[in-house]
Amino acid sequence: MRIAEMDWQAVEDWTRHDDRAALPLGSTEQHSALSLLTDAILAERVAIEAAEPLGVPVFPALPYGITPAFSAFPGSVTLRVETYCAVLRDMLDSLKRCGFRRILLVNGHAGNAPAGQLAQEWLMDNPDCRVRLHDWWQAPRTRAQALATDARPSHANWSENFPWTRLPGTPAEGEKPMVDVAQLRILPPFEARNLLEDGSFGGAFQRRDAEMAAIWQVAVEETRALLEAW
Repeated sequence: MRIAEMDWQAVEDWTRHDDRAALPLGSTEQHSALSLLTDAILAERVAIEAAEPLGVPVFPALPYGITPAFSAFPGSVTLRVETYCAVLRDMLDSLKRCGFRRILLVNGHAGNAPAGQLAQEWLMDNPDCRVRLHDWWQAPRTRAQALATDARPSHANWSENFPWTRLPGTPAEGEKPMVDVAQLRILPPFEARNLLEDGSFGGAFQRRDAEMAAIWQVAVEETRALLEAW
């Protein structure tokens, strides 16, 4: 259940009998012709759809993450690693004070990887809690379904092009040669922008909606299974 649809008393009632919650982690960064909020949109939506039959509260996605490589693209907002970890620690502290002890971090952005280390540190000080970082698009079944659809899922290509991340004018056909990601990772922001041009890492711009729906269904089920296992 979305926290937006609950008041404080509903949260208190929930934590009297269950201590699970989901916290989506996103980013505000360039995604070529897709929404700048693609990572946050996908993380929050998969968490909401996964949690809905279980009644587990889902908090709004943290919309800012760690994305320095894209800082030369207008609209991209990045946090420093120490800032991001401090914000996430405060959020976990707050969730614990609310009564949540099992927290699933549904991550939609690869740059947020330090969240995993932060969660482990936080657990040292909070051994009565459980936190799991779930990179939803890299989960085994979801990744296998994506690769069965197209062998080249990558940043801002077909693999992130869902009806709810697509903007008017998003290319529906064609593809772009894949960039050298290893080279990209050692470039400063403006050189990275020059290398990427439109922002996509390459590959097909879009796949059929039916194919994307099949991937999404697996992602929702795989995320739900983690909540159920707790």
